[in-house]
Amino acid sequence: QVQLVESGGGLVQAGGSLRLSCAASGSIFLFNVMGWYRQAPGKQRELVAALTRGGSTNYADSVKGRFTISRDNAKNTLYLQMNSLKPEDTAVYYCNAQSDFGMDYWGQGTQVTVSS
Repeated sequence: QVQLVESGGGLVQAGGSLRLSCAASGSIFLFNVMGWYRQAPGKQRELVAALTRGGSTNYADSVKGRFTISRDNAKNTLYLQMNSLKPEDTAVYYCNAQSDFGMDYWGQGTQVTVSS
């Protein structure tokens, strides 16, 4: 019974930074891929960043050069460092994890609001 819990969201001015955390109930080595998604009101959920067990990363074009995905295996935690934030980054951010067996897990989401 895997649980993912996001934290670190909040209100920040444009140009500021936030670091999101996703704490897993078990070892994150169980997961083949972990990532961050976001969903703004009236828009479709989109992939922001992904990290594979082997260390490969993917980023949405809109966040390349500004966001960094990383993990701490000892703490069973996934991170998203967000720098140079823009109002367009405002959304609910969700942690996602997928196991080698095809099981898909989601966190409850954390709100990020960027003011102009």
